[in-house]
Amino acid sequence: MQISRFTRNALALGVLMLLAATPLQAKKQELPDVTIEGLHRVPDTKLAIVYADPDADLKPYTKVMLLDAFVAFRKNWERDQRSRSTSSLRITSRDIERIKNAMAEEFRSVFTDVLESNGFPVVDQTGEDVLLVRPAIINLDPAAPDLKRPGISYSYAASAGEMTLYVELYDSQTGDLLAKALDRRADRNDGYYTWANSATNKAAADRILRGWANILLDALKDAKQ
Repeated sequence: MQISRFTRNALALGVLMLLAATPLQAKKQELPDVTIEGLHRVPDTKLAIVYADPDADLKPYTKVMLLDAFVAFRKNWERDQRSRSTSSLRITSRDIERIKNAMAEEFRSVFTDVLESNGFPVVDQTGEDVLLVRPAIINLDPAAPDLKRPGISYSYAASAGEMTLYVELYDSQTGDLLAKALDRRADRNDGYYTWANSATNKAAADRILRGWANILLDALKDAKQ
């Protein structure tokens, strides 16, 4: 499998197939023990659903190659936002693309910072010691998106929202699928409404993304030991 074949359309299809087969709230007995690719379910992990090649070993990998994160909103999120907004604050297709691009950029920024500050350089070339990470942020559900409209407008929310990570790990040279995982995270809810804007939304996203990045970092560090 060549890296050039990792297209956004294929990634989106893989995400939808996984979600259809294994919803996050599924009971353990409802999850298959082995996937069609031969990956085995790994119980009791820091992520909701994890499958891995039982013969795979992360020890050889000293660098990480990050593909751009595919981003998709919760089903009907755009429709719901438009139905509850005034015409002047109604979300547009341009807003949708801006939010998706910002999330993909933030994913790369946070993961790069966590990995490189702990001794795992993020590179753009394949190699025998390079782990390829193919991520997607799906079911993105920002509660009060900052639409950056001129004038004064306020949005309030008890939580910034939630999102789900779907990620696949590959050997960057051979294209062998080593593991895949699915995990849903929601921003903390303090029980009262606060002003939501681009800064608070970014901070909430960073907290969730940093948690996922540290889980990957721990897996790489544990393999070295």
